[in-house]
Amino acid sequence: MSKQTKLTRFNDNVLAKYQVYNSVFSTLPFDSVSKTGTLLPLFNENCIEGFKSGKTPTEIVDEFFDKYKTGSTEEEKISFLFKFIQYIERQVVLFDAIEDAAFPIVNNMAGVGTIRNIKEEASSKRVRKELRQYLNEFKTRLVLTAHPTQFYPGTVLTILTDLQEAIKNDDLSLIKKLLAQLGRTTFFADKKPSPYDEAISLIWYLENVFYHSISKIYDYIQSHLFDGDDIDNEIINLGFWPCGDRDGNPFVTTETTLKVARKLRQTILKNYYRDVRQLKRRLTFPGVFELMNEIESALYDSCITENSPIRISVESLLSKMISIKKTLKEEQSNLFVDEVDSFINKVKVFGFHFATMDIRQDSRVHHDVFTGIVKELHEKGDTTFPANYLELSPNEQIEVLAKVKGDINPDQFSEEMVVRTLGSIRAIGTIQKENGEKGANRYIISNNQTALNVMETFAMLNLSGFDDGLNVDVAPLFETVDDLEIAPEVMRQLYSNPEYRAHVTTRDNKQNIMLGFSDGTKDGGYLMANWGIYKAKEELTKVSREFGIKVIFFDGRGGPPARGGGKTSKFYASLGENIENKEIQLTIQGQTISSNFGNLDSSQYNIEQLLGAGITNKIFNDPMNASLSDEQKELLESLAESSFKAYSDFKNHEMFVPYLERMSTLKFYGKANIGSRPSKRSKSDQLNFSDLRAIPFVGSWSQLKQNVPGFFGVGTAFKKYEDAGEFDKVQDLYNNSNFFKTLLENSVMSMEKSFFDLTSYMAKDAEFGEFWNIIHDEFELTKRLLLKLTGHKELMQNYPDGKASIAVRDSIVLPLLTIQQYALREVQNMNREGIPNPTRLETFEKIVTRSLFGNTNASRNSA
Repeated sequence: MSKQTKLTRFNDNVLAKYQVYNSVFSTLPFDSVSKTGTLLPLFNENCIEGFKSGKTPTEIVDEFFDKYKTGSTEEEKISFLFKFIQYIERQVVLFDAIEDAAFPIVNNMAGVGTIRNIKEEASSKRVRKELRQYLNEFKTRLVLTAHPTQFYPGTVLTILTDLQEAIKNDDLSLIKKLLAQLGRTTFFADKKPSPYDEAISLIWYLENVFYHSISKIYDYIQSHLFDGDDIDNEIINLGFWPCGDRDGNPFVTTETTLKVARKLRQTILKNYYRDVRQLKRRLTFPGVFELMNEIESALYDSCITENSPIRISVESLLSKMISIKKTLKEEQSNLFVDEVDSFINKVKVFGFHFATMDIRQDSRVHHDVFTGIVKELHEKGDTTFPANYLELSPNEQIEVLAKVKGDINPDQFSEEMVVRTLGSIRAIGTIQKENGEKGANRYIISNNQTALNVMETFAMLNLSGFDDGLNVDVAPLFETVDDLEIAPEVMRQLYSNPEYRAHVTTRDNKQNIMLGFSDGTKDGGYLMANWGIYKAKEELTKVSREFGIKVIFFDGRGGPPARGGGKTSKFYASLGENIENKEIQLTIQGQTISSNFGNLDSSQYNIEQLLGAGITNKIFNDPMNASLSDEQKELLESLAESSFKAYSDFKNHEMFVPYLERMSTLKFYGKANIGSRPSKRSKSDQLNFSDLRAIPFVGSWSQLKQNVPGFFGVGTAFKKYEDAGEFDKVQDLYNNSNFFKTLLENSVMSMEKSFFDLTSYMAKDAEFGEFWNIIHDEFELTKRLLLKLTGHKELMQNYPDGKASIAVRDSIVLPLLTIQQYALREVQNMNREGIPNPTRLETFEKIVTRSLFGNTNASRNSA
């Protein structure tokens, strides 16, 4: 289907419906203020015309009140602005629901990248056999994280889900009721969620969406690609970070980790129980019905509570179901065999763990913990470590750590962080005993810089009493530009260590390595981060293959392009043979879960796109053509270096941190109560760039509608070649490298979501005017050269449906952005003038915080 056809479908099924239902919304009584819905379009028009004529947000807001609410006191104005904020938040939910309901209409569910399309392409190219072989070993893992990019509370998500169904069914009566309910439902939390709260929210998606969408895809693959034969590979699996990710989150404890693991087990067993009850209604045959009764009873007893004793093992469940299948084949003419097969597939994919929990901690915390362990053991006369261990060189320490084994009790240590860290490691063993090895089998070390960081973790695991051998992958996470460059040598040193190499052998000769797009971009800018990760993957693949090891890359991606998101499946389809691609693993963060995987249609489509990316890269693409030539790599290296210098100069500008601190919404993220973990790693009151979390960093640029992390430095890098009369080299790279093209298309998406008129008043600011102009000049330069490179007249010209969606969302939140900037300016003025009016300051800060919600939700992880 043509892109114009897709745009037409979007206009007919999303935009037109939004206009209809929004008009219904505006007639509903809204929190006792009937004029809100009537006046909002007038305010919106005021914003559009005001920014066109160069007015400031303050002038736009004041002009509106002078025109439509003459004589209002400041208190009345503030009250009305809050009504606007509340109303716009709900408009965003309405648009989300309409767009999600139309997903299978706007998107071709059998189009390019879907399993149905892959089946047809494999048949036409006569590569069905190769496809089956590849699917017998290929995996994709979606790892759900609770990173705070989701502002919808659970109550609103429930309405959103029900609203989608009502819109699909054109049930106007129910739609009106749900919109009325939406108008009376609170959008913000009085306190931060606990890590357990976050876990429960994400388990809802596992139970109600992923359980069904993954099963449906797997069944189709088995039936249509394997002709009903068993597949010795789950192909798609799930990972889970809430209550296992301890990095910078002091509220995650061993107890919550174990509690969530048991909740995951209880939830999957409940799903099995429901399925078995339904299946039993069909399997009424002698010798089968009695067995189904046994299974039903055992599952019921096992899932009453999180701590219910397990009355049936996963092996026993599978064995009984396979026995039933055999009976149906031999005695009942294959009646209902497909339904039994489908249930067996679920058990194979989800086991009794549902999703694999990862444990994560920062290497700096590990080092301090490990030093504490060594010191206390020495004080107790324990000889596990040599007396001079802390004086040894890193290489000498590694030799010691490689051979350490034991079973030390965490409770014998006095330092709380030592007890907590060792407790989380021992929790892995407990989870494996209760949920199976797949319940938790990976320990991720964030901010990993050296082989010693890995070996300290390896030693702590070996000191934690794993009776049946260490069934845990030790996964370093490389994030900064410098860490990515040294990553291959770090791994070479590890692989060269006999004890560590022996451990990798026991792990099926696979080494997990995580790469962080979010922090990489924050550290090195857009081009350098992405190129640095690409280079690191090639080099890590090379060194791993040299040692006979298969490297598994796990990408820490966020939703927006600046954090590794954007058109993710296109990115994976663009990688060549020099990057190991037997598995695609990536984090799905916060709002990306609800926006890309929030219902059965979008979940199925986007999972299939990821599967399709891996298959396309391996089976359909010519791997030699996908790989970059030496000349292309040299050009990319040059562009990345130029971009990195421009971004580094910008990041090191004396006004960089003050601008974020005082002119953006950065400090308000911590007040929004959307995530359990703090918005920065340290507890210091002083803002330090290295302590900044990637999410509030990128989000703050997004709220300013400047989206710096998604483009800054790209234009400067291109201009170097334009000035030298060699721009054709960049154009040739764009036309011949899918990797480079995808990279730039994602950058273009970031730029399309920018709107510098919103903050153009800053250009005249005595303190920050020059800095704002640096950002704006780079944006204009990058935009001009990207249009020149692509031959387009406007950004995202080749994705008109995506461009249209962004335009509608931007239109909805323009008043909200204006109100936010109006409030921010008031806060800035009060702080600059030192006016002691804490009540007024708190009020305007509250406006800024509240406006974060709708802006973020509307942009669906903009950056």
